[in-house]
Amino acid sequence: MADSTSSSAFTVAVIGAGPIGLAAAAHLVGRGLAVEVFEAGAGVAVHLQSYGHVRLFSPWRYNVDTAARALLESTGWAMPDSDGLPTAGELVERYLGPLAAHRALAPHIHFGHQVLGISRAGFDKVKTAGREHADFVLVVQAAEGVKEIRAQAVIDASGTWGQPNPMGIHGFPALGERAAREHIAYGMPDILGAARGRYAGRSVMVVGAGHSAAGNLLALAALAEGEPGTRVHWTVRGKDLRKIFGGGSADGLPARGALGTRLRDLVEQQHIVLHLGFGVQSLERVGGLTTVRAIDPTVAPVEGIDEIIVAAGSRPDLSLARELRTRLDPWIESTEALADLIDPNLHSCGTVRPHGHKELAHPEPGFYAIGAKSYGRAPNFLMATGYEQARSVVAAIAGDWVAANQVLLDLPQTGVCSVDLSEPLTGQTTVASGCCGGPAVQDMSACCALDETKKAKGSEGCGCPPAAAPTASKVAASQQVVTAKTSCCG
Repeated sequence: MADSTSSSAFTVAVIGAGPIGLAAAAHLVGRGLAVEVFEAGAGVAVHLQSYGHVRLFSPWRYNVDTAARALLESTGWAMPDSDGLPTAGELVERYLGPLAAHRALAPHIHFGHQVLGISRAGFDKVKTAGREHADFVLVVQAAEGVKEIRAQAVIDASGTWGQPNPMGIHGFPALGERAAREHIAYGMPDILGAARGRYAGRSVMVVGAGHSAAGNLLALAALAEGEPGTRVHWTVRGKDLRKIFGGGSADGLPARGALGTRLRDLVEQQHIVLHLGFGVQSLERVGGLTTVRAIDPTVAPVEGIDEIIVAAGSRPDLSLARELRTRLDPWIESTEALADLIDPNLHSCGTVRPHGHKELAHPEPGFYAIGAKSYGRAPNFLMATGYEQARSVVAAIAGDWVAANQVLLDLPQTGVCSVDLSEPLTGQTTVASGCCGGPAVQDMSACCALDETKKAKGSEGCGCPPAAAPTASKVAASQQVVTAKTSCCG
């Protein structure tokens, strides 16, 4: 391991032993670069293991990194059925566990090592002269105490799952949320398994409008079929569900499309009590039950709740890089160059423009955040995106700029490229034909047909404006001007 007395070898520190961190380590090993991986948990991919019961909607072919696969196949490992849908636990057991145990990686993965902060050796954030030549210093909490470890480059793949968003509408915990914490779960508890007794026969409220919320709602509905008295409430702060109901059969990931279709059927059949326009302001626990109130006083409170599941997304821990010079988008908390491609206020497309080291770079040379953390607060990250980020960033660290710049990303479309939110939601939710002429046909880096056409003619396209200048939509948003219609073409 590189330490404060040795900096002769070019060592890259990777933070996090999840799928993206291990992919980065595999690419580094493949290029002959020394790597040390620091994982706060006691084992590999602890965030995935926390929802190991959940079946992923992306098949194996999107969930295995190319460099990691090459390492594993050298030991006789066989790729599972590329069209099969693993659970998160199966992904750890059949892929990430064997990868972490590979002889090329195992000696360099340090479990129980929590990175507390990153800086430059001899430099605080303010000092400039000679900064780019100084090693990085990682302050690490280990069983034997706090120590400093040096590296020549740092890849932060620590993710966001460990920092769940609270249920409060303002981005802070709702009033009473902390006091009711014994009756609140965050993320995706094992509703049909280990946590069954907590929810069976009880009144449960799910907060959130993403795929995690959908998974929780489907599990609760299945529980209610066999456990009389189980009642399911769903609070959503918005008033339109077409994004989460999705594109159905038009979705490039059939399991994702089916998720939204099943959820819509349950709502329409009134197996789930839906509360739209419900931005949570406060909770009050009285007589063993919780009353949840919305910030809008005209919206009726939800009463008689036993348990709450908050699936409102997660956010990055930005404190690790406080002493580094980073440039982040002020509301997405990704790099500025990436923000316009993933801003959920502007985009509902299933793909983003291919991006790599250029979009992920900071003013601090040699530091990158990749994986879910690179997306900041944007919720639409897929593992395949992180694998391509890892490949490009490692190539850049190695000085292979040709490979670093040749970024390719082929993600499955959601089937909902754009929706007109000015139209009311009806019982039969219709899916828009796609923004700007429909979805792209051949160029999967394009977010719509017009974007594809313009790129084919050599222009930038319409859906991926240059990061250097804020888009008109971002300027409007910063002036608190909200429009009724959004699309992936701005």
